[in-house]
Amino acid sequence: MISNISPQDYEQFKLFLEQACGILLGDGKQYLITSRLTKLLRDENIESVSALLVAIGRGYPHHLRDAVIDAMTTNETSWFRDQSPFILLAKEIFPEMDRNAKRQCRIWSSACSSGQEPYTISITLNEYLAQVANSGLASTQIMATDISMSMLATAKKAEYDEAILGRGLTLERKQKFFTPIADQRWRLVDDIVRRVSFKEQNLLLSYGALGKFDIIFCRNVLIYFSAERKSDILNRMALALNPGGYLFLGASETISGYSDAFEMIRSPHGVFYRLKA
Repeated sequence: MISNISPQDYEQFKLFLEQACGILLGDGKQYLITSRLTKLLRDENIESVSALLVAIGRGYPHHLRDAVIDAMTTNETSWFRDQSPFILLAKEIFPEMDRNAKRQCRIWSSACSSGQEPYTISITLNEYLAQVANSGLASTQIMATDISMSMLATAKKAEYDEAILGRGLTLERKQKFFTPIADQRWRLVDDIVRRVSFKEQNLLLSYGALGKFDIIFCRNVLIYFSAERKSDILNRMALALNPGGYLFLGASETISGYSDAFEMIRSPHGVFYRLKA
């Protein structure tokens, strides 16, 4: 158990974390360091946050910096989280793309964690395609990124246990889109997995290598960043969108005061943003 984190060590750790990945720890969040780093420090035989900062500063062991970022940025997620974005895709956005004869759609899940969001998007598309004859969206590609290499490795496997499947997934979807494997684990069917690809991406760095997108999911991510970084991320995401592209944020997040590149669209199914012409 990490104990006695001095005010100076806490401030230095906050600075390291913000510079490394943009996450801004508020005051009194020492418990997050304790809960997320205790096991790592024990495994690495590091006795304190002060010693951890020294080790990161000298760059040895080499994997330590990334392991700390990994532990501090791993967040809980679920299937069909908040539901509204996926209803909007199925009821409004996918049909609009078909009406406009869209033939190549690319979607970016920008903080995919263990894969539930991009795979939920893929399931939503699969259900839409089953109801619409000759849709042009059959070749849709989903790019899923995260800063955490361990989360990306988990996501790529597309295998989940019963407890994880129980978070947001109906029994009907579980039986339709998953195949049981050993030890009470289930694997997503190939039709859902094959349209999703994964890549490491720090949202503070350039998105140029990812290409252009028609839809970007950046949900429950901006809440961890400073106002300046929120503006930077939103404006660079605007540049990563094709004309008329769509942006989804978390239910408690907004573009107001951070970017004027988007217009808010309110519909009976929820709120989303469209890139201004």
